[in-house]
Amino acid sequence: MESKSKTRLLKIVYTAMFVAIIIVCAQIQIPFGQVPFTLQTLGVFIAAAMLGWKLSTIAVFVYALAGFIGLPVFAGFTGGVGIVFGPTGGYIVGFLFTAVIIGIITEKFGKKIRTLAISMIVGMAACYLFGTVWFVFVMKTDILSAILMCVVPYLVADGLKIALASVLVNRLDKVIKL
Repeated sequence: MESKSKTRLLKIVYTAMFVAIIIVCAQIQIPFGQVPFTLQTLGVFIAAAMLGWKLSTIAVFVYALAGFIGLPVFAGFTGGVGIVFGPTGGYIVGFLFTAVIIGIITEKFGKKIRTLAISMIVGMAACYLFGTVWFVFVMKTDILSAILMCVVPYLVADGLKIALASVLVNRLDKVIKL
């Protein structure tokens, strides 16, 4: 019985730790057009691959909820309903899909670097899709313009984040069992 309580407590602690990691990563940013370049996705990638889909989705949900209620957890120490319903809000919601996708793929197929990279590419694509469609809706622009503004400029940086997260998770998984 004691072991079950300890396991449950560790899951809560790790989930909270990844909420904090995502918050810190959100503050590491370079202002860039309508959508700032941040390390949020790096935090989401690592959380999803390390925690699995259930706990990482909870971590991302807690992060999004904290920002939604006004805590300054989003990029540039912002928060509030206006951010979530603004042009970049779809990407924040898209993080939930990213966490689910990466978590499910890594739980099913393991944490080899190739598997991690593929899961993160698919998760990032889901985030791009959701966020870009939301951007089109809010900004009343066409899909091609939105892709050129919100996806294309970030592809290289997101590829680097995927490579870094894949290697980190692969190495961390050998040392830390969550």
